[in-house]
Amino acid sequence: MGDGQALLRANTLYQTIGITSTDLGLQLQAERAQSAVAVTTRQLTQELGTQRARTDKSVADFQKSAVTAGDAIKDNLRASLDTLTAELNRLGSIRADIDGGISSRLTSLNEYNRVLDAIFRLYDHLVSVPDLPLFQQASSLQAMGNAREIIAREHALVSGALIDRRLTEPELTAFTEYVATRRFLSARGQAGLDTALRRPYEQIFAGEPFRDFTAMEARIIASGAPPADGATWNATVDRLAAQLDKLGASSGEVLSERALDAATSTMVKIGTAGGLGLIAVLASIIISVRFGRRLAGELAALRSAAVELSDNRLPSLVDRLSRGEEVNVKKEAKPLKVSGAAEIVDVAKAFGSVQRTAVNAAVSQAAMRRGIGQVFLNLARRKQGLLHRQLALLDGMQRRTHDPDRLEELFRLDHLTTRMRRHAESLIILSGSAPGRAWRKPVPAVDIVRAAIAEVEDYTRVTVEAMPGSALDGAAAADLTHLVAELVENATIYSPPTTTVVVRGDLVSNGYAIEVEDRGLGLSPGEYAAFNALLTNPPEFDLADSDRLGLFVVARLAERHGIQVLLRRSPFGGTTAIVLVPRGLVHDQAALEAGGDGEAPALPSRTKKKTLAVVNGTHAGLPRRVKQANLAPQLKTDEPPEPEPEAKTERSPDEVRDLFSAYQRGTQRAREEANEEGEA
Repeated sequence: MGDGQALLRANTLYQTIGITSTDLGLQLQAERAQSAVAVTTRQLTQELGTQRARTDKSVADFQKSAVTAGDAIKDNLRASLDTLTAELNRLGSIRADIDGGISSRLTSLNEYNRVLDAIFRLYDHLVSVPDLPLFQQASSLQAMGNAREIIAREHALVSGALIDRRLTEPELTAFTEYVATRRFLSARGQAGLDTALRRPYEQIFAGEPFRDFTAMEARIIASGAPPADGATWNATVDRLAAQLDKLGASSGEVLSERALDAATSTMVKIGTAGGLGLIAVLASIIISVRFGRRLAGELAALRSAAVELSDNRLPSLVDRLSRGEEVNVKKEAKPLKVSGAAEIVDVAKAFGSVQRTAVNAAVSQAAMRRGIGQVFLNLARRKQGLLHRQLALLDGMQRRTHDPDRLEELFRLDHLTTRMRRHAESLIILSGSAPGRAWRKPVPAVDIVRAAIAEVEDYTRVTVEAMPGSALDGAAAADLTHLVAELVENATIYSPPTTTVVVRGDLVSNGYAIEVEDRGLGLSPGEYAAFNALLTNPPEFDLADSDRLGLFVVARLAERHGIQVLLRRSPFGGTTAIVLVPRGLVHDQAALEAGGDGEAPALPSRTKKKTLAVVNGTHAGLPRRVKQANLAPQLKTDEPPEPEPEAKTERSPDEVRDLFSAYQRGTQRAREEANEEGEA
């Protein structure tokens, strides 16, 4: 019954408000176009006065139709109708500004557009019908009507511009937006229409007037000026508008007839089903009155107990377990107390059994998570201690060794041990604890990036681009180094061994951004979305998902310091990981050096030692000096001719020994300074 009444109501609204509002829109469109001409010429023509009179008559007819619609106007439609009435009351002030020469061409057009927008918002509530196919067709026809209004806006703007032969920059921008909106609305409207309603529109859009119109649109946008032949523009738009107006009216009639037929069919079904339904209703009343009251009371009690269990008790219990609180299973898993029929009691017992199982499972899982976390932590702490001892032994061996080959092997072992230390710290992080390394003073961002690269196995494939002189908070330096190392290692693993991984950084408005870009195969959009969701809101660590161990570590570290990490496809086909360090952790390196002791705290020396080969320089990883690079242009002299290349000679054992001894002394000095900072 409700569907039938809604369809009849929709038909009534169309025959009253719908028809008169359509005519009102056409009159406002015509007055808008003539007003654009009047604003440009600063002359009020008789045609404009005649059009204003027609618009006033259409306004009066619309207001009468609103009264005729009566009870068919519901609250939601009443609000839109009141808004439109308020906009129509502004017509007097809009015309006064035009007559007084106050409004510009674009301003006056926008004022009329505002009134017409209120009409189209009214249409949104006129198409509210319960029949889904009818609603879809009405919405699509409304989109086509909106596209017709955009054509009228283009015509009004160009009509004024044809007089003074120019389009201002704001007017050209508005025209471009009109064209884009018209194309979107036309495409959306045609996509929703069925074959019978869409075919006439396809014929119009394939016709000569529409093709000429779109060609002139493109020329106006390209040239930034109105069309050279104004008569051709006006004739083309008039022909196209007449076709669209005629088709819009006929399509509305077709849709109205469909709504009326659907309403009639619904009412017939109501009459047929009413007789049979009355008998069934009478029988059901007799039965339900006898048994309904008792059953309703029992079900209400069961429902209340079940809702209390599902909405309050179990969520509260799980939340307490996640916070590590101890829970008494017998006390928390109380049975549901209900009475009534045997079926009701059985359901209550089943709920109680489910409750006990859920509580026991939650308690066991919480205990298991705590135990696993402690195992991770204990193993990691033991492993970390052994690795520190191993690093100390390696330091001593490096100081005592002068053989270049053995020094190279010791450096490789040192690098391997450093990577093992990072994996031990990963276990500590997954257990919920902090690794413990920190610096008192801010650390240069480039040192953090180099330290991270040094903890990656395939570090020779990593290239660091120029990074601005900024420093990051020392308390977060170790965690940020670990975070970047995980991303860089992931990039080297999932990209071809012949490609490079690029790391760059820059100071942005929200903090400091570090990008890690590889040349791999990339991921699918769904995988990017899943990984970014994990990085934004890290869940509890799942032991079964060991493939994402590095991402879990990155997510935990990012959550600890408020760092944002985003994965997206690289323009080269691989993956780009963006790390945004918040502004609160970023320091100005120049101000830090000026206000401190002149030197930022150093990261561990093994980091600097291993990342020398990463920076552009000599074959030994040392910086290469460029002659006359810092001289003024007037002081620079022509370069002498390059000497003939000499035969390459190998370094003598004494030279190699002296070179590595210099490395060793510098390494030892930097390590001692870093240890002092770490202990502080």
